[in-house]
Amino acid sequence: MTDPKAIQPSELDQLPDRDPEETAEWQASLDAVTKAAGPHRAAYLMRRTLERAEGAGLALPKLLETDYVNSIPTADEPAVDGDEDLEQRITAWNRWNAAAMVTRGSKHGVGGHIATFASAAWLYETGFNHFFKGKEGDGSGDQLYVQGHASPGIYARAFLDGRLTEDHLDNFRRESGGNGLPSYPHPRRLPWLWEFPTVSMGLGPISAIYQARFNRYLTSRGIKDLGNSHVWAFLGDGEMDEPESTTALTLASREGLDNLTFVINCNLQRLDGPVRANFKIVQELEAQFRGAGWNVVKSLWGTAWDELFQLDTNGALVRRLREVPDAQVQTYQTRDAAYIREDFFGKDPELAAMAKLLSDDKILECFHYSRGGHEARKVYAAYRAALAHKGAPTVILAQTVKGHTLGTGFASKNANHQMKKLSVDEFKDMRDLLGLPIKDSDFVDGVVPYGHPGADSPEVRYLQERRAALGGPAPARRVHPVAPLPAPAEKAFASFDKGSGSQSVATTMAFVRLVKDLVRDKETGKRWVPIVPDEARTFGMESLFPSLGIYSPKGQTYEPVDRDQLMYYKEAENGQILNEGITEAGSMADFIAASTSYATHGEAMIPFYIFYSMFGWQRTADQMWQLGDQLGRGFLVGATAGRTTLTGEGLQHADGHSPAIAATNPAALTYDPAFAYEVAAIVKDGLRRMYGEAAPGEDPNVFYYLTVYNEPMPQPAKPSAAGVDEGIVKGLYRFNTAETAGLTPAANAPRIQLLGSGTAIHWALKAQRLLAEEWGVAADVWSATSWTELRRDAMDADAALLRGEERVPYVRRALHGAEGPVLAVSDYMRQVPDQIAQWVEQDYSSLGADGFGLSDTRDAARRHFGVDAESIVVAALAQLARRGEVKATAVKEARERYGL
Repeated sequence: MTDPKAIQPSELDQLPDRDPEETAEWQASLDAVTKAAGPHRAAYLMRRTLERAEGAGLALPKLLETDYVNSIPTADEPAVDGDEDLEQRITAWNRWNAAAMVTRGSKHGVGGHIATFASAAWLYETGFNHFFKGKEGDGSGDQLYVQGHASPGIYARAFLDGRLTEDHLDNFRRESGGNGLPSYPHPRRLPWLWEFPTVSMGLGPISAIYQARFNRYLTSRGIKDLGNSHVWAFLGDGEMDEPESTTALTLASREGLDNLTFVINCNLQRLDGPVRANFKIVQELEAQFRGAGWNVVKSLWGTAWDELFQLDTNGALVRRLREVPDAQVQTYQTRDAAYIREDFFGKDPELAAMAKLLSDDKILECFHYSRGGHEARKVYAAYRAALAHKGAPTVILAQTVKGHTLGTGFASKNANHQMKKLSVDEFKDMRDLLGLPIKDSDFVDGVVPYGHPGADSPEVRYLQERRAALGGPAPARRVHPVAPLPAPAEKAFASFDKGSGSQSVATTMAFVRLVKDLVRDKETGKRWVPIVPDEARTFGMESLFPSLGIYSPKGQTYEPVDRDQLMYYKEAENGQILNEGITEAGSMADFIAASTSYATHGEAMIPFYIFYSMFGWQRTADQMWQLGDQLGRGFLVGATAGRTTLTGEGLQHADGHSPAIAATNPAALTYDPAFAYEVAAIVKDGLRRMYGEAAPGEDPNVFYYLTVYNEPMPQPAKPSAAGVDEGIVKGLYRFNTAETAGLTPAANAPRIQLLGSGTAIHWALKAQRLLAEEWGVAADVWSATSWTELRRDAMDADAALLRGEERVPYVRRALHGAEGPVLAVSDYMRQVPDQIAQWVEQDYSSLGADGFGLSDTRDAARRHFGVDAESIVVAALAQLARRGEVKATAVKEARERYGL
């Protein structure tokens, strides 16, 4: 039986106890029931009592909420371990310089955001001075997800620290000159400072959860001990509306990620107005996080409120705070004491009596300034409580005022997110409020000056000493010198060169087989991170379950139903596979954490995320941009690819456009391989480029997108012609000619070049035979492994030409001398092969699966879209007829013969 004395309330009441004896009697009754009937009976009675109270209309918080007060009473707050006065001065300089930077930038029309950091300054400063571990100590330090719109404040602190200069600040949002600062956290643009791109709202929260989870994964697998690393995610209360912000909350609690803290800046405002005008966002978030199993710490009110809570002997103040909607709290921030006396206190006689004891100055201090997120002591207490809590992640709900210290023109105004500058007079008022030693004469020609106390000032020395004690500057991104990973044994790749003989094999299966061989490699096998969103059996990956295991922090606490089978479902604490369930967003967050481990932790990991191709770029393309921003490396594998290869699945599963979307991402190398040996060659080259020895001029900070197919087909042997390997990587090579295919065309036969990618090459090969045998046309077949890489190479050649350099695009060189027109075909919309059209010297046309998908057999779907072999034949004849190389009547005859 549970000792009732060990049961602690989740929240300590802020109100004084008017009758301790009566309270003790109630508690004794509960203890007696617990002892006599057990804790379950006691819990039952408490639930029923709360239901009765709610039904009777008593003003009690809901079960998932607590009163609208601080979780930690003032009396229980620990002393701040530092010099609060110096920290106050540091924060004042940061506030000033952040506002100055954005205001000065507004003269160039580049904009910026001031109000967010103004509200969150103490949330960051307290962490930098006392909690955030840097990269220069033991381990990997902490991972900081900074709220995107707060970036000016982070730059301002780096300026105070000597990491940035005035020239940097003056080039905020002006990067083209080479010495600028990106508007938001962007590792690709400022890779020594930023680790995580966060301004695409909602991606920071989910990424932080999976980063904390991946830290545990690395520890459990013995890759690196990350027990001292903590993940801090700074978020906006409006940002929590994004579905990605809350989609993984239960994962974090289910796996006990107490290495994770969310700090939500509850300034009650989003871009256009209040977050919850008629409601209370703090209470909503508390219920949501408590319901998801998180520890919740609320830091709402500053010390000025202590006097008011002491006067509240009957709970009237707490009741009133709970019922006032957020938009009205925002209004109080902008109104005078008389209005607040009447509207807030005047609603209740007991509160009206309390207000008579308060001066106007006291009321304004409480309602205009005093918030839990604006006081170092309150924030410090919340952070300490978060780190002390074990077994679950913590969310800190810190109430602030958006635009705090920026003056009455900014604070809590609906439009302050779009307000980009302060006037000189407003800066002078801000200077006086912050107590900064900036003279009127420092404003030259109306330009606000930057402020700095000096490199040897007490403020800067204190800042730097604090950071040194915590392990160095923060935020910071470090790519530790890591030896290139050794290349896996050639045997794993070469085994695909001989083909599959008479056996039909889907390229999805070929990829899985390749991975099975690679994870056995003694040197690099443990670094593979297979990621799959509950579709492993669809892709034939169940054979990996018993050999690699599925990662679970609890291991396997049950006997699996298929334990007696060879490929049973095996979970393990050191499992290698991340099987995320039905969440593409979670799987992508996994991939991002793994793909950037080389920088975050100095441990190169090789993730591959395999998914229904339709549910990748279409559903999570924003995260794929985040992956590129974060300089991630790895393999995205769009399986069951193409618009016509999924028999019977239909419109929502039929992917005819993922390569087109992927082509827009500069970091994505998009391949549509047709054969197993091509898959192997592309993966081999990707491992070399991303994890081995990149060639001069090659950027290793890329990721590969491969489309693979579930249609079993005979896999041919790799052609022995020279240049095949180069062509596979560059995007195009000749697979065969009419002659090498054994079709023996006539000497003067018309000739056409058929370019096919992915599964479409099989239709092209059938069309090659039909053209020769039935129409006397010789066709050469080319495998276009990457339309996108061909286009990028050609664009680079165009750019070189503008610089006065002569460069011929690879696609033009590859097709040079090829006779006849070119007809390109893929299982995607024509826009995909048409990427190269302008650089092909021959007459060019294309076929593709444009429009919506449909449910039917593969053959019927291909006939519907006009991409099957017979449709290719008709299109080829039409192209040759336009050139006068075949009779025009042949086109009509072919259409009728094939029933098109």
